Amino acid sequence: MSKIKYGIIGILIIAIFSLSVISMNATEKEISTNAESVSNKKIGWGIKRNDNHEQPDVGSSNRKILEQNNGITLGNPEKKYVYLTFDEGYEAGYTPKILEVLKENEVKATFFLTAHYINTQEELVKQMIAEGHIVGNHTVNHKSMPDLSEEQIKNEVMQLHQTIYEKFNYEMKYIRPPKGEFSERTLQATNSLGYKTVMWSFAYEDWNEEKQPEEEKSKVKIVNNLHNGEIMLLHGNSKTNTDILDRMIKEAKSMGYEFKSLDEFEK
Repeated sequence: MSKIKYGIIGILIIAIFSLSVISMNATEKEISTNAESVSNKKIGWGIKRNDNHEQPDVGSSNRKILEQNNGITLGNPEKKYVYLTFDEGYEAGYTPKILEVLKENEVKATFFLTAHYINTQEELVKQMIAEGHIVGNHTVNHKSMPDLSEEQIKNEVMQLHQTIYEKFNYEMKYIRPPKGEFSERTLQATNSLGYKTVMWSFAYEDWNEEKQPEEEKSKVKIVNNLHNGEIMLLHGNSKTNTDILDRMIKEAKSMGYEFKSLDEFEK
């Protein structure tokens, strides 16, 4: 009888332990970096655009640091692939139209979102996921990551990760550093949390709602700078982007470019 009793107790202990492991949430991940030896020099991402459809200069040193830490910015130079991404800190009323245009043109994009966006626009986030787009991590509060401690980085990334998982049963894996600022230390930190850093090889001044660029000039700028392996950054709070998106996509396709998901990224 005592053997049976102890056997049951043993099974219960194993079951309880198993449940506790399963219930560990994503915020319990630990950052692993060589904090004492790795540089925390802030890198502000920048590119030198051109209009001849050649890949732009993103800075060889910065690109090397990024790619050594599992980050991406430029794809295969031999293939006419474009990876469309949007940064969204808040909703300005344009995303429903953006999603409509993407659906009509059968294009999948990546939306990098902050906590404010996720907490105020649940239906739009749900729609993004349902329609096959990727939702990426733009951190909780959009703070420059090199200014943060490792514990603060973990909180900014994993609290948002956990929120998305709990609300939508969706696990993010791509991150875009707020303000385009990172360091070797922060890249190691986010990489150790399971994230791939995604920078860009095209962007322009589209984020200021009070000073929106002219539609035709913007479309020409985007189209003239199309290049193989492009990661295109647009801002979802831009009326100009929303109004020219359909024409831009159609013209890019007519030039032989294919819009690909980040999950299909090729170096």
